[in-house]
Amino acid sequence: MQARTVRLTMAQALTRYLSRQMTEIDGEKLPIFGGVWAIFGHGNVAGIGEALYQQRGELPTFRAHNEQAMTHAAIGYAKAHFRRRFMAATSSIGPGAVNMVTAAALAHVNRLPVLLLPGDVFANRVPDPVLQQAEDFSDGTVSVNDCFRPVSRYFDRITRPEQIIPALARAMQVLTDPAECGPVTLSLCQDVQAEAYDYPERFFEERIWQVRRPRPDRAELAAAIDALKGAKKPLVIAGGGVLYSGASAELTSFVEAAGIPVCETQGGKSSLPDTHPLNMAAVGVTGTSAANRLAEEADVILAVGTRLQDFTTGSWALFRNEAKTIVGLNVQPFDAGKHRALPLVADAAEGLAELAAGLRGWKAPADWTQNATNGKTEWQAAAAKVTAPSNAAYPSDAQVIGAVQRAMGSGITILHAAGGLPGELHKLWQAGAPGSYHAEYGFSTMGYEIAGALGAKMAKPEQEVVVMLGDGSYLMLNSEIATSVMLGLKLTIILLDNRGYGCINRLQMATGGANFNNLLKDARHETLPDIDFAAHAASLGATAEKVASIADLESALERAKTNSRTTVIVIDTDPLVSTEAGGHWWDVAVPEVSTRAEVNAARKNYEEKLKLQRVGD
Repeated sequence: MQARTVRLTMAQALTRYLSRQMTEIDGEKLPIFGGVWAIFGHGNVAGIGEALYQQRGELPTFRAHNEQAMTHAAIGYAKAHFRRRFMAATSSIGPGAVNMVTAAALAHVNRLPVLLLPGDVFANRVPDPVLQQAEDFSDGTVSVNDCFRPVSRYFDRITRPEQIIPALARAMQVLTDPAECGPVTLSLCQDVQAEAYDYPERFFEERIWQVRRPRPDRAELAAAIDALKGAKKPLVIAGGGVLYSGASAELTSFVEAAGIPVCETQGGKSSLPDTHPLNMAAVGVTGTSAANRLAEEADVILAVGTRLQDFTTGSWALFRNEAKTIVGLNVQPFDAGKHRALPLVADAAEGLAELAAGLRGWKAPADWTQNATNGKTEWQAAAAKVTAPSNAAYPSDAQVIGAVQRAMGSGITILHAAGGLPGELHKLWQAGAPGSYHAEYGFSTMGYEIAGALGAKMAKPEQEVVVMLGDGSYLMLNSEIATSVMLGLKLTIILLDNRGYGCINRLQMATGGANFNNLLKDARHETLPDIDFAAHAASLGATAEKVASIADLESALERAKTNSRTTVIVIDTDPLVSTEAGGHWWDVAVPEVSTRAEVNAARKNYEEKLKLQRVGD
């Protein structure tokens, strides 16, 4: 019997297929795609644009102002949903497509799902070179969309309408696979978008995608249990995989039963509430003194759902116990075996539950656990001191963080990305529920903040989403303030204006460099700009004001709670001050030769620090 078919264009088939993909969260069946972000141009308006219009009731389309920003919003949505739901983004060819490449790299580094649907040149090549086409003199198959290849988990170019059938099947496998998860790019030739094909009706049957939870291998589990049982100074590092697995309850049960202290990466912060006595908070370059002191001494480190990047490991100079063993509990084998770790390839929740069963009755030495809790108390005192209110003309980032914490509490979602704020917030923010701390620090993308927060707000409309960013990030990408107003999605944005790239200026000084090209006053200029950020934000539709002090900031935040639309609060801050408590060395290469005595001194110190790195680990 011949299969029933329906004649559709390739673009119509794509959008109909996306609308039939489902997930299940807490027993509720939901569309797995929250919608499609779209900026139309000649490369997608007639094809996928028409198809999205036909499907608008089941697959909503959202208009943005910048292709990179709309993809950030899609990524923020997926992160806020712990990868259980995600979005697509479509652009025209040429600059519209390439604008999304930075966001694709962000998603790739952070292992976050997003479906990218850039238009492409004509498959039939008759109009070549079409408007915005970049020609390769030696390869007729290349277009600018090939830039997506290294930053996509799966890439395909659709040159015939029937190719969308296997391409979408593979796309969904990648987007929903906990180990392979990341961006998928389906490059859509613009003529093929409009071509029709007789698609099998079964291609459009509803499907519910479940989270795969692999359990650990018996031999790997036994080795991990043996290592932990022999530990005198065990430590858990909680990464983003704890949150994506929904494993906070399993982590809590595991560490409470065994008395093992926990520290958190940027991606893993909020795995445990900050108030938990075993949570030592941030680890590494931006870590607390409580966490880093333990990391230096630990003899067994259980790294759960983390990539162990250099900010976590202090450029591999943090873990100083030469007899240490790392156990890598990770769903991705590539991460599980890093740095000679004992791999434990498994879902975080399943792996923690089985480790807990294997360790039943075993506890870490009481003096080690007590040592940890004592260190936490000392850190809390240091943190309270730097976040306390100040009457300084230019308060520090830490003092602004303290004001936001006091005014807004831990029940909000705090979101940030690049510059000095990730370091300060990682140490100092007191996170509450899992996912309430939303950091993009894998790619540290300036400009993610506002757009990513828009996506987070779409995922959690009932939550107060608070954005903290600097003037540099704001100037790079602020257009989605207008989108948030248009969509009625309120954000509270605190803009810390230190008149330049203060974080990198401090790094420049720390490596012996002269103040050069980072702060506005140290860059080439005829006239120093005096930007009225509040007026600019108001022109985009936000409620906006500038405050003169920490006390005024707290009052403004109280007012912002009652506002019905996006609110931007601007405060001037000191570009030279950062929190000295906590932290760790980070490997930033200093020139071996310089005419500056400051650089030569910094090089000497750098060479001393290099000796702490565990080469070969």
